[in-house]
Amino acid sequence: MASPFSWLKPEPFGLHVVPADAWIDPARAVDTALVTHGHADHARGGHGLTVATPETLAIMALRYGVVETGSTPVAYGETVTLKGGVKATYIPAGHVLGSAQILLEHAGERVIVTGDYKRRADPTCQPFQVTPCDVFVTEATFGLPVFRHPPIADEMAKLLAARQNEQGRCVLVGAYALGKAQRVIAELRAAGFTDTIWLHGAMERMCRLYEDHGVDLGDLQPVAGVPKAALANSIVICPPSALNDRWSRRLPDPVTAMASGWMRVRQRARQRGVELPLIISDHADWDELTQTITQVNPTETWVTHGREEALLRWCELTQRKARALALVGYEDEDD
Repeated sequence: MASPFSWLKPEPFGLHVVPADAWIDPARAVDTALVTHGHADHARGGHGLTVATPETLAIMALRYGVVETGSTPVAYGETVTLKGGVKATYIPAGHVLGSAQILLEHAGERVIVTGDYKRRADPTCQPFQVTPCDVFVTEATFGLPVFRHPPIADEMAKLLAARQNEQGRCVLVGAYALGKAQRVIAELRAAGFTDTIWLHGAMERMCRLYEDHGVDLGDLQPVAGVPKAALANSIVICPPSALNDRWSRRLPDPVTAMASGWMRVRQRARQRGVELPLIISDHADWDELTQTITQVNPTETWVTHGREEALLRWCELTQRKARALALVGYEDEDD
């Protein structure tokens, strides 16, 4: 008799669903890929068949030019049956627009692969849904007790205070182009900021895609061609790579800010020359990781990319069976 969960095998470049000959977020082109979300370390082109949410497929088409004839859109809550009788259901992960956990069912066993996820409310995507399973495959990007993200309302208050207090300047916020930028904009709107928010050119198309999928981001305008004086006392969103390059010199004495969970680490903020660190993450922090494992209550927990050791130790101390997966190709990004 096969051992439990033997049909799901961790390989260096992804999780292999053996009966279906399908791979989850594979790091190379395969015949069948089940993709959790659109970030580049999870979504790649060249697959024979790509199974993902409609939003993720749209993001892949925009970012990577991936418009594959073999793509299969799967709505949240919808179940598709793969080869070998494996059933796959896509469940909200709360990470970015279209992000999904994948529930795999085979041989009477249930496995959840989370991809990346967070538990905080986010006006730009569907919230994480706790789903019982036998094996829970979790990320651990911020899997250390030091990582406890503050309320996002506090970070928005810091951002708005900087704009108010630094008259004649602008606040330039570095934010990852998929997910983080749109979340910052939406949270500013939720905080009552209704003025135009200005965008680096690299942000425009993804923000429009979010709007096309029903996410209201308010008045957004490109910076290109706007006189420097007109941008005084404004908020500008750009990729992290543009914070200190020549492009930023066209702005009126910018207050450099960055929205990232890594801004908890002061050295990272100093290395980037960040004047206003904003601790805003699209990943679960330590408390949310342990809370989620407790709520899901799996028979086994498999820990992927991130800080596995502390989370494995926590599982050991709470009498939970756990193991680390040695998967390659997953990055911290600029969360």
